[in-house]
Amino acid sequence: MPFRDYETLNLDAAALVLVDVQRGFDDDRWGERNNPDAERHIAELLGEWRESGRPIYHVKHDSTERDSPLRPGRPGNEFKPEAEPRGDEAVVEKRVNSAFIGTDLERRLRDAGVERLVVAGFTTDHCVSTTTRMAENLGFEVYLVSDASVTFDREFDGTRYAAEQNHRLALAQLSGEFATVVETATLLAALEANS
Repeated sequence: MPFRDYETLNLDAAALVLVDVQRGFDDDRWGERNNPDAERHIAELLGEWRESGRPIYHVKHDSTERDSPLRPGRPGNEFKPEAEPRGDEAVVEKRVNSAFIGTDLERRLRDAGVERLVVAGFTTDHCVSTTTRMAENLGFEVYLVSDASVTFDREFDGTRYAAEQNHRLALAQLSGEFATVVETATLLAALEANS
């Protein structure tokens, strides 16, 4: 169950990190997804975060796979309209699951005095999870926004696992050990209380 006590969330020195909110995830190749309201929650979160004046980092996956819809130069590499960066917002381009590998994200965060990350995006059990785990390992406190994150059905060894099951299992694995899992409404209430 997501954490709901917004009054105890500390958003001092916090940055919003939106992971891979890109058009390529609308491609049919990914299959069935969960959380159809994720983009709406991402837009709400981004709008309120902008109002607060806190730092924002947009992570973009530049796939090196030849046929990937996330490959640079393809329409799917572009950000979804709900998460289109503004001119003064940082864009971090990555080629692997973690937003910290092969990028300057950690240096940017340290230089900005960031101590806490609010993480959301695509996909809960891949790049969101990997980025969250690494952020905690690097010493950042992480709030993972469950209803602003998404994943897809997965298949392994002949068994298909539903997107919602994958999403919830990923959240369960991250909760407590690597992050505090929250919902958008809780995070926004904390943002208002911290303003």
